[in-house]
Amino acid sequence: MDDAFARLPSPPYYAVIFSSRRNGHDDAGYGEAAQRMVELAASQPGYLGVESTRGADGFGITVSYWESEEAIAAWRQHAEHAATRAHGRVHWYEHYELRVAKVERAYGKPEMKSRSPE
Repeated sequence: MDDAFARLPSPPYYAVIFSSRRNGHDDAGYGEAAQRMVELAASQPGYLGVESTRGADGFGITVSYWESEEAIAAWRQHAEHAATRAHGRVHWYEHYELRVAKVERAYGKPEMKSRSPE
């Protein structure tokens, strides 16, 4: 499987969708903080995975997946995560939107298996 895709269980589960436009300031600090938040989230109870991308124009989407709304609330209240969010609002983002959704169904193109020549 492509490492860009989270390996998730069968639904239902929750998705936290964070869309943002970076302001172009402190790229190194942002990159370090983003990596730290992924590592920290992965150690939280109820965390299932993450998918993230950012374009050259600074627009990005990060989707984190969670077992429950309680797990999302606990992550939101995590002290280091809260401090990083507050810092980001002031220093890294021109604009952002956050949405929480319950995933009821999920499907995709199956992985291609290597096939023997016929």
